[in-house]
Amino acid sequence: MDSLLLILFAYLLGSVLFGEHIARAKGVDIRSVGSGNVGATNVGRALGIKYAVLVFLLDTLKGLFPTLLAKLYFGIDSWTLVFVGIASVIGHVFPIFHSFKGGKAVATSLGVLMGLSPLAGIVCLIIWYAVFKLKGYVSLASLTASASAPLLLLIFGYPFKVLLMSFVIVFLVFCRHRDNIARLLEGREHSFKGS
Repeated sequence: MDSLLLILFAYLLGSVLFGEHIARAKGVDIRSVGSGNVGATNVGRALGIKYAVLVFLLDTLKGLFPTLLAKLYFGIDSWTLVFVGIASVIGHVFPIFHSFKGGKAVATSLGVLMGLSPLAGIVCLIIWYAVFKLKGYVSLASLTASASAPLLLLIFGYPFKVLLMSFVIVFLVFCRHRDNIARLLEGREHSFKGS
């Protein structure tokens, strides 16, 4: 399998915003509802938990599938794997099919991580759940879990290229959450605590 074709495939698959398509199929313009984000949390607010879970799984799979292909055909210590993982996330953040206006890439990033290391992905899910139950903030849970990924990959002995990719992806996730970070610091972020 050609490296460039796989990287392009990862970007194009990442560019499919399942949250927007599913909401539109249900007669909802997800960008005009709640936070306006196309991810699972906002879809859940608009359509209910089962659609949130569906969007989360689909967004995760679009990071997982290309990453698994890259690992299978090119190996864990290849630049192709690095660019495939980053391309999946960039596709979600800057989707060519949606005027380059995408989501926050948490689920897609998790998919990439699961493709690299299922154990690290599971630990990140546990961290996400623990922070969410303790604090009630989806954004804080997502940021904490994302920031944990490079450390976990380091602990588990993954190559430098994989660590580099994880830092780039975490940087993208944090950039997409800059408004959430500001609201968290100001005490204005929406909390599910007690709900």
